[in-house]
Amino acid sequence: MSIISRGFSGRRTPTDVQLPPGQYLTTDFPVLSAGPTPHVPLEKWEFVIDDGKNVLQRWDWKSFRNLPSETVTVDLHCVTRWSKLGTSWEGVSLDTLLADIKTDASYTLVRSYGDYTTNVPLKDLLNKQAWIAFRYDGQDLAPEHGGPARLLVPHLYLWKSAKWVRGVTLMHEDKPGFWEGLGYHIYGDPWREQRYSGDR
Repeated sequence: MSIISRGFSGRRTPTDVQLPPGQYLTTDFPVLSAGPTPHVPLEKWEFVIDDGKNVLQRWDWKSFRNLPSETVTVDLHCVTRWSKLGTSWEGVSLDTLLADIKTDASYTLVRSYGDYTTNVPLKDLLNKQAWIAFRYDGQDLAPEHGGPARLLVPHLYLWKSAKWVRGVTLMHEDKPGFWEGLGYHIYGDPWREQRYSGDR
């Protein structure tokens, strides 16, 4: 699978901005994707939470957009070393989506249209740490940035914030997703510089 990357420019980190190690600041929003950009019609979009066997919750676009949403301002850190600060998103918290689900699972596999997957511990999706975002900077989320909706987990490297999200599988054992299976770190904390599987 080829990597599609649009060129971008960045600048070195100002001394008054604290960034994770190895990162530099950019004002652009680079587009990095594994494979082509899916274009999902809203009438066919759905988001499903399952346990690997049973569907636990399902929303179509209308019922998803009827859920309470919130606007958050977060910093983004990409494993390719750029960081973008103070980005504004609107989305539905995973706390809201998981509120009526009782589970003793500890892990999740996030699934996207286009068959991309990434693993995230369940605890990292809770307590106002993660959202299914559908607007960026006051505009509907563009397909190249993951529209109509993407996962947003800003405290982890950006590959964990799966674009074109369509569901979450709750799991009792961790399972690597697409990039993790190709040697990226199983967790991906930018402040610990967990880029690749050998990093601590």
